[in-house]
This record gives sequence, C-alpha cells and structure tokens, in this order.
Amino acid sequence: MTAGRAEQVTDREQQVLDRIDRARRRRPRVREERVTMSHGAGGKATQTLIEAVFLEEFRNPLLEPLEDAAELRVPGARLALTTDSYVVSPLFFPGGDIGDLAINGTVNDLSVSGATPLYLSAGFILEEGFPVADLVRVAGSMRVAAAAAGVSVVTGDTKVVQRGKADGCYINTAGVGVIDRDITLGAARARPGDAVIVSGPIGDHGITVMLARGELDIEADVCSDTAPLNGLVAALLDAVPGVRAMRDATRGGVATILNEIAVAAGVGVLASEDDIPVRPEVRGACELLGIDPMYVACEGRLVAVVPGDQASEAVRALRGHPLGAQAAVIGEVTASQPGIVRLTTAFGGTRIVDLLVGDPLPRIC
Repeated sequence: MTAGRAEQVTDREQQVLDRIDRARRRRPRVREERVTMSHGAGGKATQTLIEAVFLEEFRNPLLEPLEDAAELRVPGARLALTTDSYVVSPLFFPGGDIGDLAINGTVNDLSVSGATPLYLSAGFILEEGFPVADLVRVAGSMRVAAAAAGVSVVTGDTKVVQRGKADGCYINTAGVGVIDRDITLGAARARPGDAVIVSGPIGDHGITVMLARGELDIEADVCSDTAPLNGLVAALLDAVPGVRAMRDATRGGVATILNEIAVAAGVGVLASEDDIPVRPEVRGACELLGIDPMYVACEGRLVAVVPGDQASEAVRALRGHPLGAQAAVIGEVTASQPGIVRLTTAFGGTRIVDLLVGDPLPRIC
C-alpha cells in the first residue's frame, strides 16, 4: 500500500469525490422535519444534527473540537469530562449487558482523550414494570466493571416512566478524569505520513447485539468486546509519547472514525482491507447481512494515529496488553485527497469509504 496508488483516480471516482467535497462545504442543515432513527446512528445524519443544532446553539471553544471528551483547565490540573447514554437492545447479550457497557463506554471516552478516568455518574430511566432482579443484575455488572477499570460511581439519578414509554432501562453516564501527561490529542492533529492503527478485531459488539435479538436465523460464536481501555491506552502512551489521536470505534465503526480524522485534519486516509483484523465469524455474519464490518460498532477497540516512524513501537506496545494482542497498522495518512477515506481492496483496486447516513444496526450501544 503506497500513497502513490491513491493518486490513481478514475473519472467516476473523481465525480464521487467532487460530490462529497461539495456536500462537506455546505453549512450543515437538518432537512427532516422530525427526528429519525438515523439521527442517532453515528453517521452523516448524526453529524448533521450535532453540527446544525447542538454545535450551533452551544458553540464554544471547548465543544468545537467534538472530541470524545472536553478538556477542562482548572488551577493546577487538566481534566477531561464526557457523557454518554446507553439504549442497547437487548439489555443482556453474550459478553456483557447495558450495565458494563455504560461503565466501559465512559471510561473509554476519557481514556482515548489521554485522561486517567476517576469518577462517574449514573442516571437511570426505568420503565414501569421493569423487573427488580434485572435492575440488580445491571447494577452488579456496573459495580464489577467499575472495579476493573479503577473508577468509582459517585453520584446518580433515577427516574421511572410509564409502562410503554421506555424500553425497560436506559442509562446515562458522565465521567471525569485527570490528564496528567504532557500531551495534546485530537483528530485534527493527524499529519501526512502518520500510521493508522486499530487495537484488535473489529465489529464484534455490533454483530453480537444484532444476533442476540433472535430476529435472524444466523448462528455465530461471537461475544461483545466491551472492555475498559484505560490500561491499554496507558501502555501505548508510555511507549509512544508522540501519539497524535485516539478514538474508540463505537457507533459507525472504524469507517466513521477514519472519516472524522480525515475531515478534522484536512488529510486523506488510505487503508488496506487485507490489514484490517476481522474475526471469521464476524466477517461471515456481515456477508450474510450485507454489512461492511468497517461500519460495525466495537466497544473495546481503539483507533490510534501515530507518527509513521513510531508505528512498530506502537503496535508492539499494544500487543503487549491482553486487549491489544491483535493490534495492526491498517493504513496511512496522506496529503492527497483531503477529507476522503479510501480503501485498497483485496482485489487490488480502491474504493471510497464514506460516512453512512444512518446505521445498519440500530440500538447497539
């Protein structure tokens, strides 16, 4: 895979590139009159909603980077603050449940921002009739996950809504961590020549949740990859102080992360299909469902951008941790075709990997 191959663009590909460029230069505007499921799926519709409504109304220097956590400066310390909501269906799935998902997701948003996670809040929206035994099970999962990540749940809230007004249980979490390293991370810091690394096989969580619904006659031995990434991130930052950016590949998968990097930094990204780790069971399920694993959510995988000459050291550091045993370089940052992500296919050609409007697997986190 070389940057030179990215220069070979057919007329049809150039038309697509021009159309994408025109669309990205327009001021974001929500065209729909009502919110749809696609607005919460992590793709183009979500980004448009965030930029056209929330960023427009709340715009400030701390929010504008749209990273996984905001960096706050207080006397004597740098802090990271994040929040997230969890509406997964079903609530319990192989490898996890909504409880440990909520803890791990918030821990991971803080971790990839370069912070050491410390304290979390937990807000519960419960539907009338939700079994108390299930609530105890969820809370127990959160307790175990918090202990594993070395964080404490220190405040919270509980609301109950009428039967039929929720899907059993929704959880909102917020987290605070301290940034004690002299680093600045962000998607906008990617530079041509940088390497793009993924910490392990992708798509496990999304496929697991989809199959757990029992709506499809597909059997696959897969489990969610939900896990806290703070230990893995610490190992990477200890070995490679020059890390440019990190993101955990949740809604929208790795493809969405790569697009966010390309747009934020004004660079191109050229990835290699052969280098992206995907478990055979996940790939098989994706083929049956007609889904590209690049767009399927993970809950225990990160994407990192590091200087090209530090890629080997970064992979070695990740592979030294149990959660990064299958880490791999999957691509490179290029100066050509800024804002565009391209994939070198197994057949030797290339294709554009754009943002999806919505998500083929709704309600997975």
